[in-house]
This record gives sequence, structure tokens and C-alpha cells, in this order.
Amino acid sequence: MERVPILKIGDILLVSIQVDMSDQTAIQLQEDLAERIVATGCHGVIIDITALDIVDSFVGRMLSTIASISKVLDAETVVVGMRPAVAITLVELGLSLNGIRTALNVERGMEHIAASRSDEWDEMDVDEDSETTATS
Repeated sequence: MERVPILKIGDILLVSIQVDMSDQTAIQLQEDLAERIVATGCHGVIIDITALDIVDSFVGRMLSTIASISKVLDAETVVVGMRPAVAITLVELGLSLNGIRTALNVERGMEHIAASRSDEWDEMDVDEDSETTATS
């Protein structure tokens, strides 16, 4: 069985899908990715689907499941490299990919994750300021 490589780049895990996704490959990817998120403490997952010519409902569900697992483990998922034909197919299949942000390429995906983390830190600062003011 083929495994999908998962690379760590700073605070982000990069998953580049270069193989056809069988059921077993998808399940293995979900398990491997969950383990890597926990082991590394990464807060972002980028899934590069540039090499995929076709995305069917199975792959769409797999992406949604990975995003849900990642979110539970405190990591945001961004799918990058989606071809126009793939986007059209997903819309035609009625797959909205809830919980998944998209970007044109890996660089923009990394920017999305960095901006998202920055926004979260800003919100935490506001919450801490509110608590300090309320208790003063």
C-alpha cells in the first residue's frame, strides 16, 4: 500500500497527494496525519491536490474528514492546488468541503494559516484584556 508523505515546514504539515486515493490509502493518511499533528503540535495542515486530475465524492469526503480531525486536534486545514475542473466537479457533486479553506498554491495556503493564527492570538489578547478590566 502506498503512503502519502507528510512533511513538516515550521508550524505546518504539508500533505502532497501524488497517488490515486484508495480507501486504504485514505484511512492510512487520516491516521498518519492525526498522529503527526499530535506529535509535532502543528497548527496548520496544507493538502496539495495539484496532482489530482479527478476528485470524486470519496476524495471530497476524505478531505472533509481530514479537516474535521485536524480541527479537533487544533489544526486548520487548507486545500491548495485545486484545478478548475476539480472545483467544477466538487460543486456539481454538491460537496461544499465544510471546514476547509482553499488557496491557489502552497504559499498562499501558508499565508492563510499564518493570518488565521494571528487572528486567534489577537482574540486571545482581547479576552485577556477584558478579564483584567473586569477584575480590576
